[in-house]
Amino acid sequence: MSDSASGLGRKSGRRKRNRQSAESTGSTFNQLPWRTVRNPFPPFKFITDDQVEDIHNASLKVLEETGIAFLLPEARVVLKQAGAEVDESNARVRFPRGLIIEHIVKAPSEFTMHARNPDHNMTWGGNVMNFAMVASPPNVSALDIPRRTGTFDDYCNFLKLAQSLNIIHMAPGYPVEPTDIPPRIRHLDAFQGVTRLTDKAALGYALGRERMLDCIEMARIAHGLNEEQLNTQPSIFTVVNANSPLQYDTPMLQGTMEMALRNQPVIITPFTLSGAMAPVTLAGALVQQNAEALAGLAFIQMVNPGAPCVYGGFTSNVDMKSGSPAFGTPEHTKATIIGGQLARRYNLPYRASNVNASNAPDAQAVYESQMTIWACMLGHCNMMMHGAGWIEGGLCASFEKVIIDAEMLQMMSEFLQPLATDPDSLAVDVIDEVGPGGHFFGTQHTIERYENAFYSPILSDWSNFENWTDKGSKNATQRAHEIYKDLLDNYETPPLDPAIDEELDAFIKMRKEQGGVSEN
Repeated sequence: MSDSASGLGRKSGRRKRNRQSAESTGSTFNQLPWRTVRNPFPPFKFITDDQVEDIHNASLKVLEETGIAFLLPEARVVLKQAGAEVDESNARVRFPRGLIIEHIVKAPSEFTMHARNPDHNMTWGGNVMNFAMVASPPNVSALDIPRRTGTFDDYCNFLKLAQSLNIIHMAPGYPVEPTDIPPRIRHLDAFQGVTRLTDKAALGYALGRERMLDCIEMARIAHGLNEEQLNTQPSIFTVVNANSPLQYDTPMLQGTMEMALRNQPVIITPFTLSGAMAPVTLAGALVQQNAEALAGLAFIQMVNPGAPCVYGGFTSNVDMKSGSPAFGTPEHTKATIIGGQLARRYNLPYRASNVNASNAPDAQAVYESQMTIWACMLGHCNMMMHGAGWIEGGLCASFEKVIIDAEMLQMMSEFLQPLATDPDSLAVDVIDEVGPGGHFFGTQHTIERYENAFYSPILSDWSNFENWTDKGSKNATQRAHEIYKDLLDNYETPPLDPAIDEELDAFIKMRKEQGGVSEN
């Protein structure tokens, strides 16, 4: 696929300049600058410490007595050598409870995730929150795009938005599946796209050994590292979902092992839907989530002690009438917060998500997403997957929803900023100056702070009804449509060393000539 067809430009763009409280991108979308978002509040405890221990102990009982199926024979060898009980007749692995804890404690509680541009490096762990673009929907939609399967051009446009939006810290996988590229080589074009169009941290899919090794090698090239340097610098990450209930499949385990051996982060995330792939009770679903997560995380440490990994929570419920996943529900919100409590129980970074089940970027999408965003904040999520653009339970990526979510994430980021109480901020002299019955619009104190006094949501319209109708009566989704188009029109390609680009190009050409991956 040519550069012109794919939307991949080789030209270098100049880096945008930050204002004190907002950034000008050439777009009408005034942004907060890129910054590390820290959560200053104590983590919320939805359940007591004793209840956390109840879930912990029940999970260990499941791992001891029921066990987890590990379908990759190579993985079972590692597990058996570490002391797990392996039944080769059904690939079932049972874990003595002491074995799990022995290995979990080897994982780092915090680490740096490196981006191609060091200015976009992130901390995973502690009280830092990082927001990611949507990942992996097969379909795409916009006000001017009827819902359809995704293409590489769509994929590139989402990446351009990920690069343009300062509140988006990473591009975790395919924002929409580029279905017009054959699966055997899709990961090659996709990783080249994310390298050229963004300079933020990227994901490789753990869909078998070959794909994972290709992505690791492309990340090494993109970051300008040798293999020894790569082994000491997390430069690519992946997400591994347990095949709930209680099973890890062969491709995911192959990818996990290759990443762990090179000290690249693996986010272990059971996909436990209460009532479908997990017990209908929320406590039971969390026991299963925790058991599956602990098994995967301990396995990583058995492969390579000290390899970075992340505890992922993705427990929600289903609509019991249709069986469809439901997100942004009270149950999902509870599970997200409790997942954070469990991750802290094991002193691990925590991944959660911004998700909803609405079929359109409408009010339902927003209130369900707002529930999940608040749950992520209360639960001290360190890595928010699907932070911008997810609708339809993950079956569709919406361009307008990217902008709506970016707005909500900017508001949350601003909400988390500390309050200043210095004498100038307390403004006692200004209050005295205005006195009873006056106003503060014209004071020097206000004028000096006019531009940066408050966070001004770009999607909100606070004009009165008459002015609003005179301007065309556009709702938030319509305004989001205009903004995403504007951002694409004003997109600037981040700089990329030509030598790195050429080396990456040569590797991809070689792998395509070899036919891409041979695995099914």
